[in-house]
Formats: sequence, C-alpha cells, structure tokens
Amino acid sequence: MKKVLVPLAPGFEEIEALTVVDILRRAGAEVVVAGTVQGPVEGRSRIKVLTDGLMDEVAGTDFDMIVLPGGAVGAENLKKDASVRKVIEGLIKKKGLVTAICAAPTVLSAMGAIEGRRITSHPSVRDELRNERVSDERVVVDGNMITSQGPGTAMEFAFRLVEALFGQEKAREVNKGVLAKV
Repeated sequence: MKKVLVPLAPGFEEIEALTVVDILRRAGAEVVVAGTVQGPVEGRSRIKVLTDGLMDEVAGTDFDMIVLPGGAVGAENLKKDASVRKVIEGLIKKKGLVTAICAAPTVLSAMGAIEGRRITSHPSVRDELRNERVSDERVVVDGNMITSQGPGTAMEFAFRLVEALFGQEKAREVNKGVLAKV
C-alpha cells in the first residue's frame, strides 16, 4: 500500500488539504494527516481538523509521498517545522514524491529543494520563487515533484497525485464516482 503524509499547520488551506486526502484515500492510499501542533488544527477559514497524530511522531515513518497544502499562513508555519523538513529531505534522498500546492512550493524553495525545477504556485507567492522555473500551468509535474496553483486546482492536483502513485487507470476508476472535470 502506498503511504502518503499530509502535514497540517495552523492556517492551512482546507480545500487543498481535504480534497487531496479524500481522493487519495478513495484510490487506496494510506494517508496520514499529521498536525504540527497538538489537538485540532485550524485552517485559514477557521475549520478545525482532527489529525491522525503529530508530525514529531510520524517523521521517522517511510512515506512514498508528502503533500504540502498551501494557505499563506499555513505554508509559513510548515517552513518552521523541523519534522516536515526531515520528511521532505528523506523523500528527496530516496527520490520519493514531493508535492505542494498554492503557497506551499515556497516551503520547498526555502529549503533549496526545487532549485532549477519547473513548478507552479499561487500567483501571490511567485516573488518568493527565485531559483525555480515558474509555469502558469494549473498542475506541473517535473520528475518526482508535483505542484499546483491553489484551491481551484485542488481536484486536478489530487488526480495527478493518484496517477503518480497508481497510474492513469486508477485515476479514471476513482473519477467514475467523483465525476471531476480533469
């Protein structure tokens, strides 16, 4: 079974996080939602989400993919979390899938993890992406890195993640029940 980590930090973008968790679980991935803080994590729209555990508790786990949800405040909080950084570094080392949406590519950029890579992000944070090749595409795949622009692209992003983990046929199978326009 493919194992995916979705870290939630205060201020995360709910649509981006929960859409991805839902679609990946429908595809059969084991998705671990881990908070950077104790208790329910509050998103940018003040929706509180219960997590499966804390980042510190799962940072040593072997994941196939990490999905960084955006939200300007959420991304800033992810940048500060050493456990998030540890998982990203481990996945990069083993050529696992590192993915980010909206403001979250800035987390990868701040680490130097996507230097020279082709990516996309929310237009509001593009001035923070100085060493990357930024695209206006809604979802960009560059090897083991997948990025997307924001809440309005979350469903497309989620299905690209399914394709990366399980292939196009699984994505089509999941979409039979979802009816997304992807």
